[in-house]
Amino acid sequence: MQCWGAEGRQPTIFRSFWEHSMNPSRLLQRFLRYVQIDTIANDSTDRYPSSPGQWELGKMLVQELSAIGLEDAHQDHHGLVWATIPATCSHTVPVVALNAHLDTSPETSGTNVRPQVIRNYGGGDLILPGDLRQIIRVAENPALEDLHGRTLITSDGTTLLGGDDKAGVAVIVETAALLMEQPNLMHGPIRLLLTCDEEIGRGASRVDFDKLAADVCYTLDGEGAGKIDVETFSADLAIVTFQGANIHPSIAKGRMINAMRAAGHFLDQLPRDHLAPEVTQGREGFVHPYQIEGSVASAVLKILLRDFDTNQLKRQADLLREYAARTIETIPGTQIDVRVARQYRNLGDGLRREPRAVQFAKLAMERLGYPVAETVVRGGTDGALFTEQGVPTPNLSTGQHNPHSPLEWVCLEEMMQAAEVLIQLVQVWAEPQDDH
Repeated sequence: MQCWGAEGRQPTIFRSFWEHSMNPSRLLQRFLRYVQIDTIANDSTDRYPSSPGQWELGKMLVQELSAIGLEDAHQDHHGLVWATIPATCSHTVPVVALNAHLDTSPETSGTNVRPQVIRNYGGGDLILPGDLRQIIRVAENPALEDLHGRTLITSDGTTLLGGDDKAGVAVIVETAALLMEQPNLMHGPIRLLLTCDEEIGRGASRVDFDKLAADVCYTLDGEGAGKIDVETFSADLAIVTFQGANIHPSIAKGRMINAMRAAGHFLDQLPRDHLAPEVTQGREGFVHPYQIEGSVASAVLKILLRDFDTNQLKRQADLLREYAARTIETIPGTQIDVRVARQYRNLGDGLRREPRAVQFAKLAMERLGYPVAETVVRGGTDGALFTEQGVPTPNLSTGQHNPHSPLEWVCLEEMMQAAEVLIQLVQVWAEPQDDH
């Protein structure tokens, strides 16, 4: 691919740039540094960020971004990391933002991560040395079949790795370094924004979108290589509260109302053969109870409501209210409150208003000769929330696999490909529109 500058510069042949300028060792070392900082998100606190490691990693990243020449790199009072790569062309072009998140999932420990680097992967299952019961099996990870000879990174099996989303963070920082080293590559202003607490649904909650001032954004938080996530679930959170009446069990007859039994009756009504994550796939939605706590006197149940069709969320909420009414009939005296909070909406709804966000990402991959797949996410991304705020934000691959698990792994070459795609993508956005 050739990218002509508005000032009549000679074209830059991107492949030549890539082959001579990419530094795989530097990218790998960045990633290894980042994953060893404990940034587990903590949803039991209202602080933002919710864990001190996110502050620590953010400070490290500001130092690295400053060292590569980004003069405005800083960490704001919320812990978000900001920086701008200056434009290299004089004509006005859209502002592109790149986003990843610093936190890791609380579902698996991210404390004392010990990354393992497997060079020249020769195929076969990977037994993790810290816990020999943890095996990354080819049968469950068919992508491994196409990665013989590549460099893979895993944890030791006692923690997650943190590729979600430190692979994305490393790709963005390395991309910034490459662009600063190659000022002949034509691009407009590029905003870098690294957020916190994405894993507990707060990633976009402290973002100043006027400060971001971007026309389009890309989250670097996707699986494998060559994928553009163009839809997410629409999502709500239901909190169901059960109020009972506690009294000593020796004198409980006719007087005790057990909130735990009421919660159990309610749960027993939820579908098992449909509308459950363990029996759905593709574009099928679900109702997923994931947390319960309580006592005889009161109990609280948290339920995820998910569907690609936003209208179905109301139907799911109505089902919960129907189950609550039945529970009250069965266990008289129980009080049940069903409250539903909006979380995020299908990314695709907003992307349709700015089709170039996806078109240009596809074009960048195609010009590099990479296969491209538009995919849907059975979950959510910060991009869904960014898009609702008027900044269309597809999600791109970063080489991560098996997130939130001790069996998580990352492919270095797929991370390199992600950086390559970003460098091409910002050049596409800088081209005259009639070139597309």
